[in-house]
Amino acid sequence: MTEAVKNMLDFLLAREYRALRKKKLDFTEECKGLDGDELQICFLKNILNREAPLLYKGDVFGFNTNYRFAAKESGSNISEALPSNITVNYGRVIGQGFDQILETICEKKKTANQDQLRFYNGLETEISYILDFCERYRQEAQRVGNTRLAAALDRVPHKGARTLYEACVFQKLLIFLLRITHHKHLTLGRFDQYMYPYFKHDLENGVSREELLETVELFFIALNLDSDTYYGVQQGDNGQSMVLGGYDLDGNDQFNELSAICLDASLELSLIDPKINLRVSKKTPDERYEYGTKLTKKGLGFPQYCNDDVVIPGLIALGYAPEDAANYTVAACWEYIVPNCSVDVPNVKTFNFPLVINNAVHAALKQAETFEDLLKVVDEFIAEECKALIASCNTIETYTNGRKLKRSPLISVLVDGCIEKGVDAADRAAKYYNLGCHGAGIANAADALTAIQKLVYNEKKISADELLAAMNANFEGYAELRNLLLSAPKVGNDEDEADALMVHIMNTFSKELNGKPNGTGGVWRAGTGSAMEYIWSAEKCPATADGRLAGAPYGSSFSPAITTTLRGPLSTIQSFTKPDLTKTINGGPLTLEIHDNVFRNEESEKKVAALIKLFVWRGGHQLQLNAVNRDRLLDAQKHPEKYPNLIVRVWGWSGYFCELDREYQDHIISRTEFTL
Repeated sequence: MTEAVKNMLDFLLAREYRALRKKKLDFTEECKGLDGDELQICFLKNILNREAPLLYKGDVFGFNTNYRFAAKESGSNISEALPSNITVNYGRVIGQGFDQILETICEKKKTANQDQLRFYNGLETEISYILDFCERYRQEAQRVGNTRLAAALDRVPHKGARTLYEACVFQKLLIFLLRITHHKHLTLGRFDQYMYPYFKHDLENGVSREELLETVELFFIALNLDSDTYYGVQQGDNGQSMVLGGYDLDGNDQFNELSAICLDASLELSLIDPKINLRVSKKTPDERYEYGTKLTKKGLGFPQYCNDDVVIPGLIALGYAPEDAANYTVAACWEYIVPNCSVDVPNVKTFNFPLVINNAVHAALKQAETFEDLLKVVDEFIAEECKALIASCNTIETYTNGRKLKRSPLISVLVDGCIEKGVDAADRAAKYYNLGCHGAGIANAADALTAIQKLVYNEKKISADELLAAMNANFEGYAELRNLLLSAPKVGNDEDEADALMVHIMNTFSKELNGKPNGTGGVWRAGTGSAMEYIWSAEKCPATADGRLAGAPYGSSFSPAITTTLRGPLSTIQSFTKPDLTKTINGGPLTLEIHDNVFRNEESEKKVAALIKLFVWRGGHQLQLNAVNRDRLLDAQKHPEKYPNLIVRVWGWSGYFCELDREYQDHIISRTEFTL
């Protein structure tokens, strides 16, 4: 770590600069009565006028906000239904520069109709505001002696970048612009691919690897400076995900020298951003898993592993062009998305598996003479719930959870197809407009059906009346019965009874949802994730037949129930790789919590790496491993001042443990710690 990096890292982790931010902005009056692109243009103009160039000592990237809550605008609905959880085409814009984009717009205007002219004029107006703001930044950088940034701004963003540093400055500007205009969870995408030409240029022109590592590390620190202002469910849920590596359609490995530098930077800095995702396959060499395990050992909660062998075929089956599927990235957490040309909404709905199955059980258990009869009703309830979810978002007017997707000139500059067509990204100019549905509590639901099959039908230890009465009483007065339910086979222990039912309900879910038209020219996609719904959806669900109490949390995403006593990580991987996961490719990882004493030596690290490899070879789609220590977490709850930089994986993102609400801290503590 160079002195420049150390100084900036110390500055970041001290967090003193946060207290200097001003109060939030409110442009309600200035933008009153406006909507769509006009609202966005007005908002950008006003906020750039208020944002004085802010340059911290040693920060060579700039573009930091002066305001405390830049991503939560008071008195305005500006952030509702804007494109989010997408990966825009940073690479194209960084390579072109705004001058070239303006030239393209000028040419397009010559043959444009009135609607297109209005669209193009909006883009030109926003770009003019941005260029004026950047000139103010350049002058301020020159004034305070930040000559490196001033020199970069002599070129970018007017012209395309030439060096890795210029490209990173351009990207930091774009991130700043998107965040201050309330575009949430826009990810970094395949950084090592679109930035590699600049990295290669620098190497060929005599820049050393050490200098390039310093640039990347300073850029990563810069990504963290404003991340606490980015809107999310919890602090740290900010969408700054980065995907490294991957394989093209011919099976060629795309992991490169810049990919390795990004891993080195993340390992050395130990920060929550960017959240690293590694694309892997059966061809991935062992040493890459072993290196990834070193990051896990640091307690970062990443890398998250994405299996190309499963993801690419799954996306192609949903209608994505092979070249786009092979270029996939992840959304803010883990949803698989296509970058550059897509405005998918991968988290528009959640299928509450335990609630739907519980409703079916209450409706049919007394009448069902066999378990097969009950399972038919379960399938019917799953099908009906899928129909209801589809109906709730089946037109362009209800595209984003009941709201029409909003127009955004800035997004339209960054999404392919918009400038070419003269149409905003919200109005179907992009190539893909698919909708994704999470699948929360899959293990809990399968466990409930397993307990019923075993104890009500096969062994007849519990009658239907007794079970229903016990669940209605939230098991009060039924402790012995509940213990029977809790002791039944569970998903996560490689027990075929439970795993087969998990496969069954997942197949029914995907059959009833995947590929169904969504009213916007796109289709629906089934997934295994839950995000915060392992708490939010669980709160809506009464007691269930797996012994879970009313309102108790589910397992996070595609993971065992938190009340399950697990045999070990190998059994858990075997359970969760039995389904055909190409059918639930909206994403949602198997999450394993491993006690941090497992990583005591190199041999142990290799064992963990072997587990990851096994998961990939068995057809798992997504995996995240967390190195945790329950005693340390409990102490951090009592003495947060001792652990300001303690990092944990929450669901699809990592955050600082002491900045989380208590319910999320408690869920993390309650998860199983594996040892090897």
